[in-house]
Amino acid sequence: MADADDILARHREIWSLVNEQFTDEDAHRRWSEDGVRWGLFRQPDESLGVLGDVRGLRVVELACGTAFLSAALARAGAAVVGVDLSAEQLVTARRCQRDFGLDFPLIEASAEQVPLGSGQFDLVVSEHGAAPWCAPRAWLAEAARLLVDGGRLVFLTHSVLSALCVPAEGGFAGDHLLRGQRDVARVAWPGGGVEHHPSHGEWIASLTAAGFVVDALHELYVPPDAAEIAHFEIITADWAGKWPAEDLWVAHRPAETSLDARVTH
Repeated sequence: MADADDILARHREIWSLVNEQFTDEDAHRRWSEDGVRWGLFRQPDESLGVLGDVRGLRVVELACGTAFLSAALARAGAAVVGVDLSAEQLVTARRCQRDFGLDFPLIEASAEQVPLGSGQFDLVVSEHGAAPWCAPRAWLAEAARLLVDGGRLVFLTHSVLSALCVPAEGGFAGDHLLRGQRDVARVAWPGGGVEHHPSHGEWIASLTAAGFVVDALHELYVPPDAAEIAHFEIITADWAGKWPAEDLWVAHRPAETSLDARVTH
């Protein structure tokens, strides 16, 4: 099994390649969107009722990629910091900042070890970033550390059902189970990265261990008018019309949570 440093190096290499092949066009399209949107099918936050009014909130986005979510939050009045492992993705994010006239801090770091002080943020967000690519208990402990008492965590990841339906050699999810649930908790894809797809029960256990209280789980299906997904070779719109393709988790850190009580491994 690869160690943590090997996995980080592999993920940097993967996202460098992704950035080279797809990111410029995709980043500009997503930076051009109106409002905060979630997921593969860009569902408006206002239709989901997750974030609400973010004006004046201090927000950190973990594994921000090209920071299009951070940009939308900044436009909505939040004070945002973006954190990502990939230097190349952050170069694209900075180029988009110049092109779109926005400016907020961008930091190169893993979501498992964030070089920011404790208790500095009202909201931690991550969209298909930290949840699939980082060890759950490590990054959730960091998210809890970064939050003020009463602060919220909102993150989006692939549904565990989609991971169960993808062939071992990769490809699109099918209409029957191909893996055991324990097998997808940590998946090393052929020629790819290491992903984490815990069950809902495992997510709840990890969130609780980090000191969070779970407020909601939104299982996202494709909207009726959605187009097919570009550059995504796991889920089709047809599949996502039948089963939830993504899980959007909402949790908060209660005021009585002790930093010392959190599990960090």
